[in-house]
Amino acid sequence: MLKTMNKDPLVFALANPTPEISFNLARQTRQDVIIATGRSDFPNQINNVCAFPYIFRGAIDTRATKINEDIKQAATKAIASLAKNGPIPFGPDFIIPKPFDKRLKPEVCAAVAQAAIDSGVAREKLNIELYKELL
Repeated sequence: MLKTMNKDPLVFALANPTPEISFNLARQTRQDVIIATGRSDFPNQINNVCAFPYIFRGAIDTRATKINEDIKQAATKAIASLAKNGPIPFGPDFIIPKPFDKRLKPEVCAAVAQAAIDSGVAREKLNIELYKELL
């Protein structure tokens, strides 16, 4: 299947502990493949720990009445921004921050808090810059 895909195919093989296609087989099949798995022993581990704790923290700290699409998009964009502006150059082996990247907490929480405020679901308005520093 990989051989029939366009240039630079993006593959999310997320079954754990055994992905649908192994990282090594995917790379042997296509040098240009960008592959992410749920495994920590390969690049691009996709793990909800990059998002959920910080979505909930930002929502709780603003006393948000719900988690809406604006909040989810803000978290996604914050995570993507960290991947593109990180200590490791963005590229095929680094499309998402590692789960224990210390930048996730302040950046994602602040983005979520701001989205909650902007979208009208926050019951507590925060000074986002101060909030970010305190995290």
